[in-house]
Amino acid sequence: MTKKAASEIYLAAGCFWGAQRFFDAVEGVTETSVGYANGRTASPTYEQVKHCHTGHAETVRVEYDPEKISLEDILELYFRIIDPVSVNRQGEDVGEQYRTGIYYTEPGQKDIAEAALKKLAEKYSEPIAVECLPLENFYTAEEYHQKYLEKNPGGYCHVSPAMIEYAKGFRKK
Repeated sequence: MTKKAASEIYLAAGCFWGAQRFFDAVEGVTETSVGYANGRTASPTYEQVKHCHTGHAETVRVEYDPEKISLEDILELYFRIIDPVSVNRQGEDVGEQYRTGIYYTEPGQKDIAEAALKKLAEKYSEPIAVECLPLENFYTAEEYHQKYLEKNPGGYCHVSPAMIEYAKGFRKK
């Protein structure tokens, strides 16, 4: 019997530092990296994304073992660390690069993401601002951004330490 390969999903959740730290704590997530997704500029730098309106969103690539955690569970966790009705803002971070988005790469992920967003929308009177699009491009961020909050424990991010602890204890349904 062959083991199913890992899957991946790309999630824009505002500042990518905390999102990466959060998903690194989840059982079944096998690897993460941060970068810039679905923008207009090839191989952008952080400074370009921040100041030059490249159209990229700070995004975390989440590789996961679907035998250990489902995409539905990953999206449930994702919704816990974002304000899904906020446009181009999460926490104190403001700008197009801090928008929220689910960028899918595999057949079937779109339907799962759209169903999760529809269910989420039932909890809000305002429209959901989370993009749900195919991944067009992803450029890995500079090395100093990778695992940033592990390297800089006092760094700012809208994802609270309590949510990181929650992620550590999360078990699939």
